[in-house]
Amino acid sequence: MADPNPRDNTSADYEKFEQARLAQDRDAASIATGDVDDTTAHNLVSELVDTNIVTPIPENQVLVHEPSSTAFDSTSQLAVFHRGWTAARDADAEDE
Repeated sequence: MADPNPRDNTSADYEKFEQARLAQDRDAASIATGDVDDTTAHNLVSELVDTNIVTPIPENQVLVHEPSSTAFDSTSQLAVFHRGWTAARDADAEDE
């Protein structure tokens, strides 16, 4: 029997297809953090302040994310950070 023609081998195509599908599955399961508009950011930060997760420090004009002790001078940055932080924490909890 002759050696198979490498041009007829589709295993690499199948592997690429599977890798692309796995990447799509991971993307679909993840939380989008880059799509936070100003209104959404202000609403989220207000909720976080009300629940004592964020502490405003007016004299320094910063917002402190208490669980991580990280300070932000932008509500948008804080909202994106908190969403990512929450997603990472939730992913860690699922792994346990």
